[in-house]
Amino acid sequence: MKIVIIGGTGRIGRLIVHHLVELGHDPVAASPSTGVDALTGDGLAGVLTGADAVIDVANAPQWEDDAVREFFVTSTRNLLAAEREAGVRHHLAVTIVGAERVPGNGYLRAKVAQEQEIAAGPIPYTILRATQLFEFLPQIVDAGEEGGGVRLSTGLMQLVAAEDVAATTASLAAGPPVGGIVELAGPEALGIDAWARRLFAMTGDDRPVISDPDAGYFGAKLTGGELTPAGGARIGRIDFDTWLVTEGHGVAG
Repeated sequence: MKIVIIGGTGRIGRLIVHHLVELGHDPVAASPSTGVDALTGDGLAGVLTGADAVIDVANAPQWEDDAVREFFVTSTRNLLAAEREAGVRHHLAVTIVGAERVPGNGYLRAKVAQEQEIAAGPIPYTILRATQLFEFLPQIVDAGEEGGGVRLSTGLMQLVAAEDVAATTASLAAGPPVGGIVELAGPEALGIDAWARRLFAMTGDDRPVISDPDAGYFGAKLTGGELTPAGGARIGRIDFDTWLVTEGHGVAG
């Protein structure tokens, strides 16, 4: 199968390409750097010629509320229209577990809007909702920096490895459209504050972690398990300790 990966030169995209090759498919990585821009539509017709499936893992270049919504809505509409013209039979997008339960975050609202465009569109689809990545934990922790420590929410997160997201995405894209949502999470749910302590214990970071139920998560307040999956989610095979040792390049010091 020819499978086009929009955002295929990014962190997740490169891993997906690797897994598709291993599965015996013909992946094509597409991004602005290869002359394909889903936001403007440039290059879509050419790269989608003969494609059986499209995977969308592109990320917005700007995260301001209006700009990020414009990116996901417009690029999705452009993709679906181009896929219809090219006869693509399967559209798969990676979104975020619990995005609809955190309306206070503009990025997550934009991902919900993306899902709505896909569900209402003309192409048979699969939506893979994944939890937040292990790879983003340092960024999440540093966002709570305050006075030499970090003040972090006690809200739960069930972090997952990018490698598991990529492997699941490749497998789903090579199969028939689900016509709905598949959820993927890591093996363990902890509060963001607890994740920080776990990370610091393994990296030697001596900053104090302040647990605060009212601490924001990129503009939103988490009261419990909004960003954890419902029952029946797929569970990644890589746990945090394994990830940190084998894949957390640079994080472990």
